[in-house]
Amino acid sequence: MIKQGVISLGEAFVDYISTNRANTKYQKLLGGATVNLAAGTRRLGVPSYYLCKLGTDEISQFVEQELRKENINTEFCVRTPRKKICGVYVHLNEIGERYFHSYINPTPDEVLSEDQLDRGLFEKAKIFYFGSGTLFHDSAKETTKMALKYAKESNTLVAFDTNLRLKRWESEEQCRKTVKSFLVDVDIVKLAEDEVLFLTETKSIDAGIEELAQWKIPFLFITLGSKGAYAVLHGRKTHVPGIEVNAVDTTGAGDAFMAALLYRFHEKGEPADLTQLAEYTQFANRVGANATTKIGSLTAAIKIE
Repeated sequence: MIKQGVISLGEAFVDYISTNRANTKYQKLLGGATVNLAAGTRRLGVPSYYLCKLGTDEISQFVEQELRKENINTEFCVRTPRKKICGVYVHLNEIGERYFHSYINPTPDEVLSEDQLDRGLFEKAKIFYFGSGTLFHDSAKETTKMALKYAKESNTLVAFDTNLRLKRWESEEQCRKTVKSFLVDVDIVKLAEDEVLFLTETKSIDAGIEELAQWKIPFLFITLGSKGAYAVLHGRKTHVPGIEVNAVDTTGAGDAFMAALLYRFHEKGEPADLTQLAEYTQFANRVGANATTKIGSLTAAIKIE
């Protein structure tokens, strides 16, 4: 059997993005890093499977409708009337800049459980992707560990985007310890520059990369915003410059970057050397930059150039 497709495990969100400075009117958009990744890989032509727990109310129906619009496969999701979708409110300040205002999770313990995973899906998919967005929850963490076990047993490539949101964790130390514990079982890791410094407790990227070497991560990527990204292979790093665009909203740019990387891994396989790894990164930079040209994480088109 030829393995095809990317599995994304996580939690769907609805982003309520303010459209006026009084912050009284909102645009409702589907969001969440793992949803963004699933949509990004599908838009690039890769079969995409989303794993999460959904409800049955109007907001969950909106989420499912938006996922269907993206042609994302949701047949392996679990549905229960008890589940309420998380919401994130993004406000405008006095000068028109957006900022995170509040995070609402009415049913924090309604998460996908270990026994609700379909092992057969991991046998047919080529890549399994997850982030740290649910790892603060004990049940979600155990589900992720089981998914990792299934992926490894099925020879499925594993990708991890740390995507840290410290407000969800009990403490910085809990976050740091938990995220580090997952680095040993992954093939592809993406971190932002500030996440490298936070996790490694260092003061420079070079020192951070040296510290991360202990986990022997096969393919490591460090995003630098408009400055591009570093790609690291067997301890050797290369810098790939960013792409200049008229950026209006950086929401989801890192997710688009990761989606582009996984597309390259899916279609062309694991890069053989630093030159090929840099080519993958250059493509990801282009896709990530394009995602910043419209408001919202799923509004800018993702396409192969």
